[in-house]
Amino acid sequence: MDIQLPPEWMKIRYRGKTIDQLLEMPMDELIKLLPARARRSLIRGLTEEQKKLMEKVMEARKLLKEGKKVVIKTHVRDMIILPVMVGLTFAVYNGKEYVPFTVSPDMIGHYLGEYSPTTRRVQHGEPGLKATRSSLFVAMK
Repeated sequence: MDIQLPPEWMKIRYRGKTIDQLLEMPMDELIKLLPARARRSLIRGLTEEQKKLMEKVMEARKLLKEGKKVVIKTHVRDMIILPVMVGLTFAVYNGKEYVPFTVSPDMIGHYLGEYSPTTRRVQHGEPGLKATRSSLFVAMK
């Protein structure tokens, strides 16, 4: 393995395989380990945007190997997280801003978009405080 990962990540297994085994595994065998939706998506092949992202991932791994910190910004939310991406930092666009996160081994098989939520929890203010004119006259309890 060419990148230094935290020691606790080395203990994590995905479907009984260590990270080193997953990285050395051919893509055909890796696809068989993934969930059905991810397996079907990868069998069909990567889209052009996903191929460009994979090129960026390979470049980032080289830079990470040299000791440089790299954040990969992307709009590709439908890319499945592969073992090659473990340890890299992605900033995925959620429609308003880029949400950064570092890929850990337990994220393998999920989509990048799952870690960049597009909606936030709504927290309404109290009536009468900087609200509309009609809500100024709400009865006090």
